[in-house]
Parts: sequence; structure tokens; C-alpha cells
Amino acid sequence: MAQQPHVLVVEDEPAQREVLAYNLEAEGFRVTRAENGEEGLLCVDEDAPDVIVLDWMMPHLSGIEVCRRLKIKPETRPIPIIMLSARSEEVDKVRGLETGADDYVVKPYSVSELMARVRTQLRRVRPATVGQILTYEDITLDAETHRVTRAENPLKLGPTEFRLLTTFMEKPGRVWSRDMLLDRVWGRDIYVDTRTVDVHVGRLRKVLTQHGGSDPVRTVRGAGYALG
Repeated sequence: MAQQPHVLVVEDEPAQREVLAYNLEAEGFRVTRAENGEEGLLCVDEDAPDVIVLDWMMPHLSGIEVCRRLKIKPETRPIPIIMLSARSEEVDKVRGLETGADDYVVKPYSVSELMARVRTQLRRVRPATVGQILTYEDITLDAETHRVTRAENPLKLGPTEFRLLTTFMEKPGRVWSRDMLLDRVWGRDIYVDTRTVDVHVGRLRKVLTQHGGSDPVRTVRGAGYALG
């Protein structure tokens, strides 16, 4: 089964951290907790999240510094960061956003508003998880109804092929290694041989080209696969 959307919460106050985690899990997110900036950076290296909720004021390594380090690295720059801060002055908000934060929420905050902001950021990086219809050239994928068409011809995809296509269509042009696809499509808790990826990509290609269209999936030698 594919992984749930993954949120990393970096917050040094235990009560705040647990309230955030509880509400995010209730919304259907998979949550990783980190109690300081150093641990947060390690968590990103070990299991990159889809969204990061990051407290500004933490001892030793501040949220601003964590944000700066993540945004200067090409591999972690695309991860949306929502900065939490008791600082309400405009100059502080500007500083947080200029450091690279994608959103800025002032404490005390409404939990429902924060959940909405997380979903907004998730819509940017994994639109299918919030029910958006994805399109690429003549291919349309409706994540909510699990329907796929190509040039208006309905396509019948197995669950794994559907998740593969969803992953490709969320990031057209991005090259996905076999390990990355295993992580996103099968999940970290399931052992699957990397050769299984090739088998399912082959099945996906067969369905996508069954009505005579060109193969939109590109093999990148030594790297993996991409859509387009």
C-alpha cells in the first residue's frame, strides 16, 4: 500500500508537539516527531517528508537555521516548510519567508487553520492525495474515483500501476529511481525487490499504449524512470 502523506513536526515543547501530531494523524497523515532542530535534520535525511511543520524558537539550532540549511540543498529545497512562531511582527514574518519558509503561522494558532495550511502545501507537492484531477498530455487521472483515461479511452489499471502513474503524473519530468518508487508506491514497511518496479512499470506502459499512443514513460539509464 502506498504511503500516507508524511508530515515532520519539529517542536521542542512536548505538549505542543503531541497536539500537532495528534491532529495531523487524525487528518490521515503519517507523522514523524522531532524535539529539536538537529533531530529534525536527521529525520529529513532518513525519511524525507512531504511537508515540515517547524517551530522557530528552539535551543541550540533554531527553526530559522534548520529552514536555511534545508532550502540551500537541492534535494530538500522543494519540501514545503510551515514556520511556527510567537513572533508576530511583520519584520519577523518577512525574515522567516525570506529564509525560505513557504508559510508562517503565529502562535497561538487555530489547529483547524494550521491543518488547512498543511493541506494547501500538500496540494502543491502531492496533489492526488487531496483528490485533484491530474493531467499530462492526453492522459487524465482522477484520484478520487480511481479513473484513468487516455485520449478519452478508459484505461484499466491495477492498484500498483495506478499508484505508479499517480506518482509520475504529480511530478512530470522528474526522474524517479527504483528505490524512490519503492518508497512512494509500496511504502518503507514492505520489502519488495527493485526488479518488481521494472515489472510494474512494464505493465503500466502496456496499458498506456494499448490504444496506439506513444509511450510517455521514459527510461533513464542508470537512474530510473520519468514521465516525459
